[in-house]
Amino acid sequence: MAGALSSRGCIKIRGPQLRDLLDSKCNILFDCDGVIWEGEKAIPGAIEVVSLLKKHGKNVFFVTNNCTRPRDSYVQKFTRLGFTDVQKRDIFSSAYCSAVYLKDFANLQGKVFVIGGDGVYKELREAGVSFVESEPETPGMTISDCPLHTDVRAVLVAYDEDFNFLKLAKACCYLRDSECLFIASDPDPWHPVRGSGSLTAALETATNRKATVMGKPSRFMFECITSQCGADAAQSLMVGDRLETDILFGANCGLSTVLTLTGVSRIEEAQANLESDCPEKQNAVPDYVVDSIGDFLLALKA
Repeated sequence: MAGALSSRGCIKIRGPQLRDLLDSKCNILFDCDGVIWEGEKAIPGAIEVVSLLKKHGKNVFFVTNNCTRPRDSYVQKFTRLGFTDVQKRDIFSSAYCSAVYLKDFANLQGKVFVIGGDGVYKELREAGVSFVESEPETPGMTISDCPLHTDVRAVLVAYDEDFNFLKLAKACCYLRDSECLFIASDPDPWHPVRGSGSLTAALETATNRKATVMGKPSRFMFECITSQCGADAAQSLMVGDRLETDILFGANCGLSTVLTLTGVSRIEEAQANLESDCPEKQNAVPDYVVDSIGDFLLALKA
């Protein structure tokens, strides 16, 4: 590879150096929001970049903590925005990875009690994981009015716009059993529409237990890709817009990382992390920085 490229250096990279980096990797992982699209509009250059990477024989994966929609819905969105060659197998959401974990890694024998929405339920159903069906609640109902299922062996917490105290109480009752698994789709506490971190924190406080997190920056999302596609960390590149999830995820998994500046994090934050004495902040420093995914297009056409 022409030109030595430093690691964890927050290096602004373009042109030939970016082309060399892409040539050195077989697997390219992209976050979606702020990297591939912004709302209902593709980031300029994203459609062509994904297509060219695939034409060059790269394995392209999309990794997202958004658990509110199933993978079928993601495929529909990619198609709606103009992406013509994104397949369901390319998408690894926190909802899908939660279902994979319960079925293939935990080998769950029993049902899951879910705090979450349709995206999670649909992925569990498609994976063949049994769960407690949503039950209508009568106004004024308390936990003493609710018989608990005896075959619940896991509690899964995801974003739930109908979250209430009764769901919290039920989950706490199930988690009294130390053998009952406690997993969370993602740790995102800040997003008002899809983050489940604050709901997980409430349950962790109430039960004095820690959830096993499926989404970024946990390693499991990459382990899920590896188990299905044989991806090697040394041959993989993570591209994201958030330091504390995307870039930390890449570092935790041993991947090279690129921060794009079209989303949440700014280069000043990355540089501050580089100068920090905090090990976690130092891990949330990208190897490289680009203005946008459009820079990939310039490199691929060079």
